Amino acid sequence: MAEGMLYGVAQKIIEELGSWAFKEVASLWNVEAELENIKNTVSTIQAVLRDAAEQQTHSHQVKDWLEKLKDAVYEVDDLLGEFFAEALRQGGTSENIAKKVRYLFSTPNRLVLRKEMSDKINAMKQKLNAIAEDRKLFHLKEYHVEPPVSMDREETHSFVLDEKVIGREDDKQAIINLLLEPNDEENVSIVPIVGIGGLGKTTLAQFVFNDKNIKEHFELKMWICISDVFDVKMIIQKIISATGEKLEDHSMDKSQDQLRKIINQKKYLLVLDDVWNEDPHKWESLKDLLVGGAKGSKIVITTRARLVAEITCPVSIYTLKGLNEEQSWLLFKQIAFRKGQGQGTNNPRLEEIGREIVHKCQGIPLAIKSIGNVLRLEKTEHKWSYVNNNILEIATQQKKDIFPILKLSYDHLPSHLKSCFAFCSLFPKDHEIDKVTLIQLWIAQGFICPSNKNQELEDVADEYFKDLLRRSFFEEEMGGLKYKMHDLIHDLAQLVAGVECTIITLDRNNFDEKTRHVSIPFYIDSSFIETSSLLVRAEKLRTCLLTFKSSNQHDAGEIDESMLNKLILSCRRLRALGFCGVHIERVPDSIDKLIHLTYLDFSENDVIETLPNAISRLCKLQTLKVNRCRNLKELPRDIRFLVGLRHLENSFCWGLSHMPVGLGQMTCLQTLSSFVVRDKHASTSGPISSGLDELNLLNSLRGKLQISNLRCLEDVYSEPSAANLRAKQYLDRLTLKWHADYPFFCSDDDDDNDNDGDEKLLEDLQPHQNLKYLSVYGYGGVRFSSWLSLLTNLVHLSIIDCKRCQQLPRLSQFHSLESLSVSGMEVLEYISDGDMNEEVPTVSFFPSLKSICFYVNPNLKGWWRSTSTTDHQQHSHHQSLPSFQHLSMLSISRCPNLTSLPPFPYLEESLDLSEVSLKALQSTIAMTSSLPSSSSFLSSPFSKLKSMTLRKIKDTEALPDEWMSNLSSLKKLYIEGGPKLKSLSLAVPHLTSLERLSIIDCELFDSISDMGDDGTEWQHLKCLSFLHYERVPNLTTFPEFTSVVHLQIANSPNLTSIPDGISNLTSLEELFIYNCPNLKSLPNEMVSLKSLQKLKIYGCPDLKKRCEKVIGEDWFKIAHDPFIEI
Repeated sequence: MAEGMLYGVAQKIIEELGSWAFKEVASLWNVEAELENIKNTVSTIQAVLRDAAEQQTHSHQVKDWLEKLKDAVYEVDDLLGEFFAEALRQGGTSENIAKKVRYLFSTPNRLVLRKEMSDKINAMKQKLNAIAEDRKLFHLKEYHVEPPVSMDREETHSFVLDEKVIGREDDKQAIINLLLEPNDEENVSIVPIVGIGGLGKTTLAQFVFNDKNIKEHFELKMWICISDVFDVKMIIQKIISATGEKLEDHSMDKSQDQLRKIINQKKYLLVLDDVWNEDPHKWESLKDLLVGGAKGSKIVITTRARLVAEITCPVSIYTLKGLNEEQSWLLFKQIAFRKGQGQGTNNPRLEEIGREIVHKCQGIPLAIKSIGNVLRLEKTEHKWSYVNNNILEIATQQKKDIFPILKLSYDHLPSHLKSCFAFCSLFPKDHEIDKVTLIQLWIAQGFICPSNKNQELEDVADEYFKDLLRRSFFEEEMGGLKYKMHDLIHDLAQLVAGVECTIITLDRNNFDEKTRHVSIPFYIDSSFIETSSLLVRAEKLRTCLLTFKSSNQHDAGEIDESMLNKLILSCRRLRALGFCGVHIERVPDSIDKLIHLTYLDFSENDVIETLPNAISRLCKLQTLKVNRCRNLKELPRDIRFLVGLRHLENSFCWGLSHMPVGLGQMTCLQTLSSFVVRDKHASTSGPISSGLDELNLLNSLRGKLQISNLRCLEDVYSEPSAANLRAKQYLDRLTLKWHADYPFFCSDDDDDNDNDGDEKLLEDLQPHQNLKYLSVYGYGGVRFSSWLSLLTNLVHLSIIDCKRCQQLPRLSQFHSLESLSVSGMEVLEYISDGDMNEEVPTVSFFPSLKSICFYVNPNLKGWWRSTSTTDHQQHSHHQSLPSFQHLSMLSISRCPNLTSLPPFPYLEESLDLSEVSLKALQSTIAMTSSLPSSSSFLSSPFSKLKSMTLRKIKDTEALPDEWMSNLSSLKKLYIEGGPKLKSLSLAVPHLTSLERLSIIDCELFDSISDMGDDGTEWQHLKCLSFLHYERVPNLTTFPEFTSVVHLQIANSPNLTSIPDGISNLTSLEELFIYNCPNLKSLPNEMVSLKSLQKLKIYGCPDLKKRCEKVIGEDWFKIAHDPFIEI
């Protein structure tokens, strides 16, 4: 089924043979006609691939023909790669190729080179023509444009038995709420339901359609199944039929007129099920005919593609998720166990296997039903285990179930996306996919084909990725920083990729000689020698990605030079080679034999110190990654010859002391993670960069750039402007470091810095105003450059370890700023040195700011200088103060003199205070209370705060009741190092949302609160499940925390007994006691802890002896616990 990948390679060949560079060289080699013939043949073959892919499922002859064709097309690609690589190797750049080839023809090489290449091309032409001629035997259809996908699917209907719908009550109610809410802006509004195939979108729509409230709310209800063809005329006629009316005339004009009369001034509900249309014009044509209904009319659309949903209604999209584990199990039981056994089985082993099967179905109802039906009449453990171990194969065999349904999504993909999707099968299940890496790998394989020469490959690939994302092939993780594939979508990718792409497993029995792309999870307990013996046979291999996997993060997979050399010499057709996380001490010079190599990754390798200069001879290389190679001392000295290199990723290479000379000639570079100014004391093995002038012409750089070691510039007064940062409009992240790139602040030798020189240097490093992220480390000037105020697009600003800086730039005009970090500023007293009334904008004060971090600013006192003196003046001052309207996270550490900040009443995510006075917090509460507003936020500051951390707060014995009582949304409270802290607060019972409480290193702490002993006050803390005490020697009793599930007591050498009242923890399931060497015994109350499931005791020698199984004096107190670890 890998015709998608074959299509991609064919398209790449067509694009290359049509390029100016190939035509020029072909003319000089006198093979122009032959290459043109190959191009035409490949175009003809490409046109029949779709039909051949469909016919191969029932014709072995077509399948065999496709295999031969695939081999031939890949051979063509290899030959063209060899041809062009040799031209690049000799000519240096594509612009020089023709000139260089002419020179070669004037040398003794002329006849040999020409004859050899001409013979290869002719032989390839004849082989390809013969295979192409055979296509006529199968009468294959030619498609020169993407044909519409024809789907053999049963038409859906509106009826469903409610009792058979499991786990969708919340989704049903959410959709009903959307349908019943009024819309005053337009007569009809749309609610799209989006999700992958088999998720139950149609079932949910049926569930809603038949709801009693929906029936009463809408005057007219219609259900239409759309599926493959979005024909507006046909849809109109289906809608008319769905109303019960007879179609009066089949013409478009009469049909639309009849429809508008039917729905005129009627509040209707229309369900359009299974929509695939991505043409906005077709949708608008239909929608225009549906606006005549009464206000409140709704259209529900079910679709797999977010793109379809965005076309219809980008606002109210409802993304359907999978069932949870318990819902999935209920559904499975309903299907797998015969009538009368709906509650399950008496065989616990079958239930155990069944739950494993359900887990693998990942909450997809159709998959659960499909496998459940297979097991419906089976009772043996053997059969159930077989299904569990072969679930992908069995699901594939169910003709009308999950994979045929899922494959419809694949069939709807344009051909250029099919190869990209199939390639994703190389990533293991549950793998967090980095979009940038995936795009680079797609480009390395030639899957990306721009529609015009002005498009960058990366931009086109990004659109490919977004297209797959909108079609639900990917799911966002970490707010869009990473992506995952649903397990069943991953299974689909493996299915369509076939043997083309393989993840080599530990038993290594899934490797095929036809495999062209492999990934190898490199486990510490497996031998790469065995795997490398497999790869010797992998002559056709184009991708080899090794990723190290180990349960112990300190372990490291290693490959020695001989093994790597063996791999290189065996797999000369490689386009992509990755060793992320694998330790390779030395890369062999034979690496230059990989003439097709486009992508090379040595990231996260702590042992490699140098890269061979042979890498500089990989003339087709586009991506070189050495991220986190912390001991790498230098890059290949002739790297300037890699003129086609687009991405040089070298983040966190702390050992780099300089950049190689000639880097500035690599004008194709789009990524240069780090530029290191040469250290005059560093020893090198070759010529080194002359300085920042190497950056001058690299104006295609995008993404992030870090320049470090700026203090080592030899001529501060003439060189910096040579970097030409103002011309780099595509950069969005810039980091300027005056010291070397180490993971700590700069050292004390900064005292020798030239202040004036630093200010001149920073002035000349002005970036383009498009910049969004700016970080400055170790700057030695007294004030910042004026250009910083021009960066009005800044989203993130970090100013770190600028010890002499007395004044920050004016920040109030940064309306897009979301994050501000100011740390290590030894003399800075105020964030803003100006007058508050002059600086505060009349419209909004930092309207986008969400996060502030102040760390190690010993003299910082506040945001502005305050001149108010009298109480009246102070009150007026507070009322005029602006507040941070969107600040959600605030972290302040080691700022002992900070006493005031603008109010932040809307703080929601986290408040982290360390080694500071609580005066700033109390002052903020006072200022907030004086603000003229009726908002509940202002009357109850911090009422939305979820997490609070207090470390080394020295000036309090108890947390202030007046603000603790406001923390009604707090879920996590962490207190560490309060030398005077004796109790929390009388207001603790107001923490009704608290889930986790940690109290650490508080020597005088003896109770949560001083409220009394009746215990009723603790009943309000119903959410508290995690309780952690560490180095709290005076703790005497546990309150009645009846909801606590996990209790941890650790690192308390003075603790001699467990505090009283442990029996109050009636829900306790886990008790961990660590490093309490003087703890002598467990209390008798342990016997009453009936919910306890897990007990762990470490570093308690006396207690260990008393808890010995059977013979220990305290054993009877814990013998009832299922899991004991001592």
